[in-house]
Amino acid sequence: MRGLGRFYQLHVTARGDVDPVTGYFMNIKHIDTAVRDHVLPYLAERVGDDAATADLPMGALMRSIVERLQPPLGQAVRFVRLELTPYLDLALWSDVMDTVVVRHQYEFSAAHRLHVDSLSDAENRRVFGKCNNPSGHGHNYRVQVAVRCPIDDAGRVIDADALDAVVDEHVIEKLDHKHLNLDVPQFADLNPSVEHIARVIHDMLAEPVRTLGVELLEVSVWETGKTVCTYSGAGSAVGSD
Repeated sequence: MRGLGRFYQLHVTARGDVDPVTGYFMNIKHIDTAVRDHVLPYLAERVGDDAATADLPMGALMRSIVERLQPPLGQAVRFVRLELTPYLDLALWSDVMDTVVVRHQYEFSAAHRLHVDSLSDAENRRVFGKCNNPSGHGHNYRVQVAVRCPIDDAGRVIDADALDAVVDEHVIEKLDHKHLNLDVPQFADLNPSVEHIARVIHDMLAEPVRTLGVELLEVSVWETGKTVCTYSGAGSAVGSD
C-alpha cells in the first residue's frame, strides 16, 4: 500500500435468549459471517473511492449496515457502532433508525488542586493525599462528547467539524493550559474533581450544541489513562478506575 489507508472498526451488538442446552445465544461465527458477507463488500464499495467518501452520507450508511445485517441475524441486532478514527465513532440502534449517536474525543491540559475549604488541612490531606498539594498538579485530560443527531432526508448527520468548533470555543479555549481553581470561574467554589469537571463541561456544551440541531447525551472525562467519569445530566455521574 502506498500513502495512507483507512482502518475502520465495526462493532455489532446482538441480544436474545440463551439456549438452555448449548449455553449459546448465538454462535459468534454467524455474526462474523453476516458482517463479512453482507456488510464488508458494501463498505468497500462505498468508501473505496476518495471523491465519493468525502461526501458520504454517514446516516444512510449506518442504516444500510443495520438493514444488511437483519436478514441473516434477524431482530437480534441491537445496535452497530462504526469507528471512523480512534477518536470518532457513530452508533445506530435498530429500533431508532432516524438518529445516530456521534462520539468525538478531545484533549486539554490543565492544573488543579483538590481542596475543600470546609474541611481542615489535615482532613484535606487525608482525603485527597498528594492531590491536595498547595501548588496543584497537572493532567492531560481526555474528553469524549456524545451527541444524538437526526438523520436528514439526504441521509446525513452533523459534520464533525461543526461539533469540533463548538467544543473548541466553549470548552478547550476556556480550560486548556489553565489552573482550574484559579482561572476558571466555574471552579471558584467547586472542587475540580474529575466528576465535577465532567459536569461543568456538560453544562458548558448543553446549549451550544443544541444550536447545531443535536442533543448532548453525555460527557466523559479521563483524568488518567484508566480513570474516567461520565456525566449525562440531572446529577448523574458514573466513574470507573
